Amino acid sequence: MLSRYILLILSLFVYIACHKEMHKPKPESPQQIDEAMVEAPQDAFLLGIDNFTQNYTHLVQGKRVGLLTNPTGVNRDMQSTSDILFKHPAVNLVAFYGPEHGIRGSAYPGDEVSDMIDSKTGLPMYSLYGADTHRKSTPEMLENVDIIIIDLQDIGLRAYTFIYTMADVMKSAQEFDKKIIVLDRPNPIGGIYVEGNIIEKGFFSGIGRYPIPYIHGMTIAELAKLFNEEFGIACDLEVVPMRSWYRSMYWDETNLSWVPTSQHLPHWETILYLGATGPFGELHTLLPGVGYTSPFEIVGAPWIDGELFAEKLNSLNLPGVHFRPLHFKPYYSYYAGQMCQGVQLHIRKMRKFKAYLTGLHIMQTHIELFPDQDLFAKSDRVDSFNKAVGTDKIMHMLKNKVAVTEIENSWQNELNEFLTIRSIYLLY
Repeated sequence: MLSRYILLILSLFVYIACHKEMHKPKPESPQQIDEAMVEAPQDAFLLGIDNFTQNYTHLVQGKRVGLLTNPTGVNRDMQSTSDILFKHPAVNLVAFYGPEHGIRGSAYPGDEVSDMIDSKTGLPMYSLYGADTHRKSTPEMLENVDIIIIDLQDIGLRAYTFIYTMADVMKSAQEFDKKIIVLDRPNPIGGIYVEGNIIEKGFFSGIGRYPIPYIHGMTIAELAKLFNEEFGIACDLEVVPMRSWYRSMYWDETNLSWVPTSQHLPHWETILYLGATGPFGELHTLLPGVGYTSPFEIVGAPWIDGELFAEKLNSLNLPGVHFRPLHFKPYYSYYAGQMCQGVQLHIRKMRKFKAYLTGLHIMQTHIELFPDQDLFAKSDRVDSFNKAVGTDKIMHMLKNKVAVTEIENSWQNELNEFLTIRSIYLLY
């Protein structure tokens, strides 16, 4: 009889255990598992500015500090880095420095930004960007600082001026014996995705100063280390890393709010579209949506048959993207007020989308369908395009109707060499 009771009790324990396991909540799909893994460390996530205020203020103890920043310089609670450092008892903030668009982010792309006094703090604000050029830090700008902290949100594309303003400040710091501290921030399109050709000699400019690919897959602090060591800047550089950022993360997986880095990048996803349509926007023939409601998501011109364009592009089965025909009338920029046709890009699978190659396919398809409309007709704009893509070979190959796969193969050896160098400077 006793053994029967023991068996009944054991059976009851087994039933309870199995019942709990059967009814334990489980993710319904691998995607939910991935999301749960990304969600797990979010409470511990720290931007460079958060990590600095918690663990690194000893670096500036007793020093005079300058800050290179703009509206993107915020902590994870959306508090301005400029306010945080100005009020911090361990930081003696004495000057501000601003990149393109200005410290307040209000200047239009390429516009001159003047030096001024900040009305909120009374500190001098020095502009490091002039009309279509970078401004070198002068001795007067740096004479009252010992350390320059940099907190800027980069976008992960080579043709963006913030990283070259950073490099200019690093050069000045080396020249005038100042220390640089870079507060790291996420690459919005992750730290894995790398695409495009390396800039050739003769095509360096303010939107491509160093031989890196169009989509580089690095954070701004990693780039600072790369620039400093590989390209001979050799300043006294310290980086403050993020905590719990992973290379696979896109911006939406960080739980951070997006602060527009410029007027035509209202959303972080816009960066992927910019990677496709931004380069040929330099030609001022195909309009990449700037001047309409969806900058860089739209491609069009007055002569295009949108239905035909969309049909041909969709037939290519490019990864992660669908092309929808549309009519639109730009409010400003070239073709302002003119009825245009074209396509809207709809990115359906971000991690499969190849932005740079998609842009080349769009150009090649236009050349095939509308041969009477020369993309390179405006000779004064061709130089800008070549600087944006870092070579004139792409233009010549497109004109000669070389397949995009062959164009891509032409840069693979140099890209592989870059990836080897890049691996030395990755922090995460």
